[in-house]
Order: sequence, then C-alpha cells, then structure tokens
Amino acid sequence: MANQRSQQAQSSSSSETGGRRRKWRLAARVYVWVASALAVAAIAVLRFTDVTADHAAANIGVLIAAFVGVVTLILWFAVLSGYSRWVRMLPLVGGLAACGTFAALFRIEHVSGELVPKFAWRFSRSPDELLEKPELPDATQRVPARPTPTVDLLTRTADDFPQFLGPDRNASIDTVMLARDWVAPPPLVWRQKIGAGWSGFAVVSGYALTMEQRGELEMVTCYEVRSGRLQWFYSTPVRYQSTLAGIGPRATPTIDEGMVYTLGASGLLLCLDGATGRPVWQKDLQEEYAVTEEDEEAEVPYGRANSPLVVGELLIVPAGGAERQGWVSLVAYHKKTGQKVWEGGQRQISYSSPALATLGGMQQILIVNQDYASGHDVRTGRVLWEYPWPGKSATDANVSQAVAVPPDRVFLSKGYGRGAALVQLVPKDGATFDAEELWRNSRVMRTKFTNVALREGYVYGLSDGILECVELESGRSAWKGGRYGHGQILRVGELLLVLSESGKVSLVEATPDRRNNVLDQFQAVEGKTWNTIALSGPYLLVRNAEEAACYKLPLQQP
Repeated sequence: MANQRSQQAQSSSSSETGGRRRKWRLAARVYVWVASALAVAAIAVLRFTDVTADHAAANIGVLIAAFVGVVTLILWFAVLSGYSRWVRMLPLVGGLAACGTFAALFRIEHVSGELVPKFAWRFSRSPDELLEKPELPDATQRVPARPTPTVDLLTRTADDFPQFLGPDRNASIDTVMLARDWVAPPPLVWRQKIGAGWSGFAVVSGYALTMEQRGELEMVTCYEVRSGRLQWFYSTPVRYQSTLAGIGPRATPTIDEGMVYTLGASGLLLCLDGATGRPVWQKDLQEEYAVTEEDEEAEVPYGRANSPLVVGELLIVPAGGAERQGWVSLVAYHKKTGQKVWEGGQRQISYSSPALATLGGMQQILIVNQDYASGHDVRTGRVLWEYPWPGKSATDANVSQAVAVPPDRVFLSKGYGRGAALVQLVPKDGATFDAEELWRNSRVMRTKFTNVALREGYVYGLSDGILECVELESGRSAWKGGRYGHGQILRVGELLLVLSESGKVSLVEATPDRRNNVLDQFQAVEGKTWNTIALSGPYLLVRNAEEAACYKLPLQQP
C-alpha cells in the first residue's frame, strides 16, 4: 500500500515537472516568435520611415534590432530545437568564434556620416602614416622646408577664396559664371595624395593652403594651384585621431594681408608668414584655458573645427574651456602680435566657425555654440543676443554656420533631427537685441556636417544627405531630391556645386522650380569626402582625407 502511494506520488511529481517543462517551452517559443517579429518590424520601420529623424540613428537601431533577432534565433536553436546537444551548440560556439576572430583581425578604420563602418586590418597603418613626410632641416625647430620667400599671398585678385566657405564665409560666389553644359568632364589639372584631415582649401593669388596630418605631424601646407607643387609647409608634433571623427585637423586656414591663420584639431592657433611658412606667433588654447586632455575628450571629443576669422586688426576664434572654471565662447587676439584683446560669451564651443555680419544696423560676430546661437559686439565681444539652439558637443553636435539674412534675421540649421529655424533680431535697449523665433521646422534642412547657401529667398543644402530647397520666409520645403550623403555645397551664381560624401561633383540648378535638376556630374576624388569646396576662378579644388585634386571648370562665354 505504501509502495503504491509512493509510486503515485512519483508519477504526480513527474507529471507536474513535465507540465512545467511544456509550459516553459511554449513560453520560450512564443518569446522567440514575438522577439523575431518585433525585430523584423523594427528594421522595416527604421529603414522605410522617418521615425528617428536621423539616418545615423536609424542605422544604429537597425543594427540593434538585427542583433536581437539573430541572438534570439541562435538561443532558440541552442535550447529548444530538439537536436542533439553537440548540434545545438554549433551555432553558438561558431558565432562566438567568428566574432572573436573578426575582432582580432580587423578594426574600424572610420565610419560614414550615417555611422556605416569601414574595416581595415587591425595591424595595418593608416594611409596618412604611409605618406612620405617632407624632410625638415631641423625637426626639433619645425622650420619650413623652403625658408626663402617664394610665395606671394599679399597680392589679392578677384578670384581669391581666402577663407572657410569663400570670400564672405557664406558658401556663395557671385563673381564666377560657370557654363551650364560641360559637354565632357572638366579637365583634370592635377591629382595627388594628401595627408588626413577635413580641412578645406583657402586660395589667394594662385596659391592654395590647407591642413593635413602625416603620421605624427600636423601640417599647414601651401600648394601652387596650377601645378599642385608643394611650396612650403609648417609642422607640429601633434596627432589627432578618433574612430568616429577621423584623423587630422579639420579647420580651414584663413589668409589675410600675407599672413596665414590656422587652428589645429587640438587647439593650437598659429600665425604664419605666408611667404615662407615661418611662425610669427602661436597660442595653445587648451593650455591658455586650462583644459586637460580629459576635459577636451569629454566636452569637445571630435577635434576643434573652428576656422579663424579676421575682422580688421582682430583674429577671432572660439575658445572653450572646462565646465569647472567656466567656458569662454569667443576670444579675439591682435592678428599681428597675438595679444589678447577681448573675451566674450560663457557658452561651450561647438564645431561651427565665427562669421561677420551686419544685422539690425550693428556689425557683429555670429557664432553657434554648444547649445546657443549668439551675436557679439566686434569691438568688445559683448553678447548682443542669444537664442537657444540645443546640442551637446559630445553627442548631437552643432556644426552648421549661423547665416545672416539682412537686414535683421538669422537662419540656423543642424542635423540629428533638429532641422532649421529663422530668428529675427528686435532692438531691445539700443545696445542689445531680443531673438524672436519666426518659425522652426524639424523636418527641413537637417544639415549635419554641411552648410547652406541662400539665393533669392530660398535656402539650399544637404538635409540628412538629400539636397533640399526651402522657402526662407515660411520654412516650407519647395523640393527635396538626390542623395549625396554628408558632402558639401557651394553656390556659384544661379548654380550649385554639390560635392557628395563619395567624392562626386554635381552641377545643379539653384531654383525652387525644378527638383534636383542635375546638369552634369563627374567623380572628382575617391573615398569619404567631408571637406569643403574651394573655387578660384575656373579652378575647382577638392580634397578628402587621402587625396586632393584640381579641375578647370568651363566658364560662360561673354
């Protein structure tokens, strides 16, 4: 009798255990199907809708969803598939082994503007490290290779492109009239390897200057436009490198009265003699504002990208700092001596550059900081107005310029789903302004690494990689079309030169009436291209982190 009761108890316990196991397996199967379905649905939504308002964020979401889906299926096979233990372990062990091997053999060399990675052998050297370094007479003094004056940057011409985004720092030129029909690709004047970096060219009197990284040297280089020959260089033993942001300097030189002003990725501000490349004065902004390497990495992790601005006798750059002792938005030095003249603003810097404008009857410096746009008095640096423009220089950074819209408006734009806004400056007390928002639209002109150009009441720019035309008065999109990636644009009269992220140049009509009307295009350089365009007369200069090229564009006949 006792034996029978024991057998019944064991049978009941076994039945309960089997029931729990069946319920667990059913729940696990439901989880697998639900998780897989959700992963597929998430990928579809992220790929085919604008739910994230940012292609890079969508790509990260797709990667996470795909990872969840694949891991779910592998776990299902390993636990619930019904195959023998060894067969069930194969995908799990094989997947881990494959991931480990890949990680051991490859590294992420860089990522695109939409965070798509490009891999390279883990132990291979970067292209800039493979370039020949010009020989220096004395590497410890970093003197230029050719100390004898050979370059004339004092003589100015109508074709000069002396600074970031052109003569007026607004990505527009109205002194050159390009032909609308190129018939054949423009002739190549020269093409050659160049050091890494996102600096553009500045051109004066037939000489083009840029910044580049060659191994452990951050260099300012001067090339002859028509031949591509290096005329002089100046180097400092500094190397900036970031997986997300790339290698090398990112600010464009400024040329003024025969002098060259540059800002390195780590904050080294230089004044060089344009004839020889010899240093006149220099400032280390990290040292001057007590910024440690840890501070810079935490607050401005993608390298300083602020092109210096010359206004009269002043040289103006964003200063920065660390939060514990307070930030300085802008600092002005005497351009000939390097003596500090004023400081203005208390906002952390972004990757935008200062620009000169006359708005509301007052000359002022426009700047987009980490989380505010502002205007500053040219003589004192005093803040004239501020407008909240959210961002964090370590995440959703502000990069695009504040654009003056005379007589009293400012246009702003940025990526990361923020879009654009138009602000009006209203005089408040005779000395300052209120910045009143006329419109704000998160769906238009999401410029991430690029800038816009204005023409006849419309704004043209790359909105999350797609060329867009927006009506300035209303903020409504007139048209949007053509995928160029995170490249750059330059308006030349009634036409746009669009340099795609892949290095292709397109000639597009700047008109609200025709959607992305491409007149011609050609492949100018190969590889990821985030650098700005320079145009000096018919000579188009383009570059990226590996090569530079010069083309002679056809002009309209008189």
